[in-house]
Amino acid sequence: MYSIAFRPELNLLDIAWTGLMTEAAARAYVEEGRARFRQSGFTAGYRFRLDLSPVHVQPPASVESIMTGLSDIPRASRIAVVTTSTITRLQIRRLLPRPYLSFFDTPEAALTWLVGSPAAEIAA
Repeated sequence: MYSIAFRPELNLLDIAWTGLMTEAAARAYVEEGRARFRQSGFTAGYRFRLDLSPVHVQPPASVESIMTGLSDIPRASRIAVVTTSTITRLQIRRLLPRPYLSFFDTPEAALTWLVGSPAAEIAA
């Protein structure tokens, strides 16, 4: 359904959604996300990559639940969303009208933009 990884060496919150977010899954995601964010020690200014490439438009009720449930999480300095779906891009743009949000076709391109180094160098 999803994975959440905190990468302190890159000041990066790395999330991937792998399936449809039902309302139950959305509630679990919010609970886990909030708890893990508190444990991570991350503060405002981190980088955020959201990989939606395996999925497309999510149910509006689930997305609204996630947006409401995570509304008090400190803001990222950059958000990279990975998707090739035009409809998903429109949904995200409507929900997150942030000037520091960009879309990418691949996770590697998103990571390069977020941290300013080629992804191959980061993995090494």
